[in-house]
Amino acid sequence: MNMNFKSWLVGTTMLVMGTTGAFAEVVFNRGNSADPESLDPHKTSTVYEAHILRDLFMGLTIHNAKAEVEPGAAESWTISPDGKVYTFKLRAGATWSDGSPVTANDFVFSWQRICDPATAAEYAYMLAPVMNAEDVTAGKKKPDELGVKAVDDMTFEVTLNAPTPYFLEMLTHQATYPVSKANVEAKGADFVKPGNLVSNGAYTLAEFVPNDHVKAVKNPKFYDAANVKIDVVNYIPTEDRSTAMKRFEAGELDSNDDIPTEQLTDLKAKFGDQVHLGPYLGTYYYVYKINKAPWNDVKLRHAISQAIDRDYLAEKVWQNTMIPAYSFVPPGISGYETRTTEYAEMSQIDREDAAKKVLADLGYGPDKPLKMEIRYNTSENHKNTAVAIQEQLKPLGVEVTLLNTDTKTHYGHLEQHGDFDVARAGWIADYKDPSNFLDLCKTGAGNNYSEYSSKEYDDFLAAGAAAASPEERMKNLSDAEAVGVARDLCVLPLLYYGFHTVVSSKLKGWEDNVMDVHPTRFLSKE
Repeated sequence: MNMNFKSWLVGTTMLVMGTTGAFAEVVFNRGNSADPESLDPHKTSTVYEAHILRDLFMGLTIHNAKAEVEPGAAESWTISPDGKVYTFKLRAGATWSDGSPVTANDFVFSWQRICDPATAAEYAYMLAPVMNAEDVTAGKKKPDELGVKAVDDMTFEVTLNAPTPYFLEMLTHQATYPVSKANVEAKGADFVKPGNLVSNGAYTLAEFVPNDHVKAVKNPKFYDAANVKIDVVNYIPTEDRSTAMKRFEAGELDSNDDIPTEQLTDLKAKFGDQVHLGPYLGTYYYVYKINKAPWNDVKLRHAISQAIDRDYLAEKVWQNTMIPAYSFVPPGISGYETRTTEYAEMSQIDREDAAKKVLADLGYGPDKPLKMEIRYNTSENHKNTAVAIQEQLKPLGVEVTLLNTDTKTHYGHLEQHGDFDVARAGWIADYKDPSNFLDLCKTGAGNNYSEYSSKEYDDFLAAGAAAASPEERMKNLSDAEAVGVARDLCVLPLLYYGFHTVVSSKLKGWEDNVMDVHPTRFLSKE
């Protein structure tokens, strides 16, 4: 039995169950662009995993349906006058899905766990604002020296290095989610398996069939279970966006988090206002293997960047659902000045002429073509982008080959610092702050796929973290982008994201927002 048929069978069976009075289950079949690499919240790095973990777990704070920050596992908190100490009061009576209480010790254990180098967490760097976190992650201090403590079972205290304006929103991210200390210690690495996973969110894990579906069911022990309207959510991997559209049309999917943009006109005609488009705080980018020749030559990196026609990518490949990008941090973050490459305002013809000259000066041309391989993860949109760039670079004597792998393999390769020339990546804001993007180029950061390292860049980030005022902080971060991105191309920005999703008219409570966050607990289905 092939996987597409199995997925169809799962989806339609659940839909039948959901429409019969005997079962009265409300089932949400949710298209999710890729399978998760892991459901361990401390070992994940993609939005595909975040969509699932947001339903299974709950951090100290949450994003509501409009992506506004609200109390989560903490029902309240206080902040010291100097802005460095946060004291969280956990929800009275809150339990894990196995009925045991959620305690401050679970949070201490979890935050020490993600910072522990033995965990090898991609997102360990996110906790850098916490006192001693960077030294713990670097192995210079022990996990129990992290600036967190359980004052008592219901009180969790965090000490920061400096006031951190985005801290409360950062706590909505899965890197800061708690895991049950008792459960992890009892089950070891198997704690993430269905039947083993203990969670504190609105749903619990029932099944995980790779390449087929992840099934979560309503958690009766969730503190707000009475207001959770959907009983079952099936996250169905949809790397083939065209097939996903057919399944959506057939009613086998209630939503999908992406569409094949070359079909946008037809899809809008067919599905009307079930197609959702809007600004999304994220950047679509490529990375060079900076520590490998010839990509260690910044002039060459810029020549390739200049030769890429981003307007064509945005208008033709992405059908105006994306915007040309020349900075890593997308526009729209209050108080921040983005820093773009110096050729951002040049015409495309002038850029191409400049690129040709650099390539010729470096010895490349028809007799000695530059060979370049682009790696990308499965998606018609990513393929079409890479093919367009391949064609754009061909007249300059650049021979581009393409290498496609599934999403799990692609990001696994990048995270393990495997060999490549140029690779596709994307970053969606975890919280609305420029540091969330700029930290990706920090020396040693888990998601620093290019392995870029610059003391000058790191120093600007550190100065921003220690800044005495918001204005000084934003200036230091802006100066960091000028060095790491505009000058050194630690990443190659191509496009600013827009979300492009399909959402059934049967789903209620779906609020479009710049974070593209839609927790199932806030949705209902007719």
